[in-house]
Amino acid sequence: MAVDFQTILASPDATYDEGRRFFRGKGMLNKALLKIAADLDREGIAYVAVGAIALNRHGFRRFTEDIDLLLTRKGLDQFHALLVGRGYRPAFPDARKKFRTSDRVPVDIITTGEFPGDGLPKPVAFPDPADFAVVIDGVKTITLEKLIELKLASGMTAGDRLKDLADVQELIKLKGLDAEFASNLDEYVRDKYIEIYEAAASATHFFDE
Repeated sequence: MAVDFQTILASPDATYDEGRRFFRGKGMLNKALLKIAADLDREGIAYVAVGAIALNRHGFRRFTEDIDLLLTRKGLDQFHALLVGRGYRPAFPDARKKFRTSDRVPVDIITTGEFPGDGLPKPVAFPDPADFAVVIDGVKTITLEKLIELKLASGMTAGDRLKDLADVQELIKLKGLDAEFASNLDEYVRDKYIEIYEAAASATHFFDE
């Protein structure tokens, strides 16, 4: 009998094994990611991977239990019309942006124009995925600059999203980003980026890793 993703997550040992497979580019979550990417490409629906999936695509290893995708509002309508019922189903009755694959892998969709963090209007919003896409291992992924910008805006405005700021710090260290990288970001988040960069750079081990 086939084991689905939610059954795996219910077992610590199975979750550990799935995590090891995930970091090797295998496992149920990566399989689901590649399938949904192929399905979206086939239907001509613009998308990019965001969230923890995007972090991993950019080299920062962090296990996740779902797939976060950015679509336009039109793309979301197309997803409902063309793919729901064909390998994807709503996570609950009347769900508009939360789905499950046939293997019960959660797929959460964010749409262009939504605001990160507290959800309130701000200078930084989720963009059109076609404008900030880079293909990494066959999956369209949000660019590093836009990923960092969104995570900064999220962590700055939502008290329960402080891990987004920690993610930025880890990306700075992993990618060897410098203070000048701030010029790639919206002015709204530049000071916070510099603050995080300086905190990372002041650590004695920063330049030795």
